[in-house]
Amino acid sequence: MTSLVFPTETSSSYVEVTPLKSLELSAFTLCMRVATELRGEREVILFAYRTQNYDELNVWRELNGRLSFYLAGEGVFFRTPELGPMETHLCVTWDSQSGASAIFVDGRKSLTKIYKKNHRIRSGGKIILGQDPDNFVRDFDQNQSFVGEIYDVNMWDSVLSQTEIQDLLSRKQVQPGNVIDWNSANIRTHGQVQMVSLEV
Repeated sequence: MTSLVFPTETSSSYVEVTPLKSLELSAFTLCMRVATELRGEREVILFAYRTQNYDELNVWRELNGRLSFYLAGEGVFFRTPELGPMETHLCVTWDSQSGASAIFVDGRKSLTKIYKKNHRIRSGGKIILGQDPDNFVRDFDQNQSFVGEIYDVNMWDSVLSQTEIQDLLSRKQVQPGNVIDWNSANIRTHGQVQMVSLEV
């Protein structure tokens, strides 16, 4: 399996991931394995999906250590175990119909929060790992850049069950992501990002 290592803070290192289908979504599950030695010094972008005019879906580690995600506007925040240098399996789930959203850290679910009921994520954007594009894939800020390791990024256009997420954590066979499937994803690195082959 391929892993992405972001060795230093920069405003030029990022990764572009091409999805299998359009991100016109009314529900999703987004999972990744992540490790970082950045502590509470600053906010850190974990995942960005940006269209021409909007940050459609951004996932952050906030300055105070909370995890959050934003759908084209104000975000929703979760107090969870902090990310650290040991690998964390992280999943974010959201369903437009109910607004139910949650974060899973190493298979354990946060409380459910109601967020952006009846919202829809729009298509036509780009998925970026490692930077927060303030314009359409440009205007990066190194003080928000990711430093560490990210891999096994998968996305579904539905909400997976807690059992399925726990199966993902333990690497049991689960239906691959139908929006992003890390095992077959088209990944383009820019700047200093290193692709490393892992034995898992």
